[in-house]
Amino acid sequence: VQLQAPGGGLVQAGGSLRLVCKASERAYNRYTMSWFRQAPGVERRFVAAISWSGAEVYYADSVKGRFTISRADAENTVYLQMNSLKPEDTAVYYCAADDFINRVRVEAWEYDYWGQGTLVTVSS
Repeated sequence: VQLQAPGGGLVQAGGSLRLVCKASERAYNRYTMSWFRQAPGVERRFVAAISWSGAEVYYADSVKGRFTISRADAENTVYLQMNSLKPEDTAVYYCAADDFINRVRVEAWEYDYWGQGTLVTVSS
């Protein structure tokens, strides 16, 4: 599966931004979909995940209560709604897909399919 995640951008602290990731194939609904982010000098870290069915969602503690992941299977699309953004949310955000659907995985090395990354900058 190929993933495209245009968007990102510059936003002030306290603002909101929505990231969109579109998958290339209709089998998209057999994948766990996740978002990771990577700040300069830091390893890629888990942000949020949604199971293939949409029944399970997981968030990193740092974004819980502020970010919401969702999916629209009819459109092969997953969203990351980011509210109450903080300067420490500044990073390149990556969309990822995992075809191991027995459980939701949160380690970047476990994912085989990645989008190209999109930069989110939160100014103070």
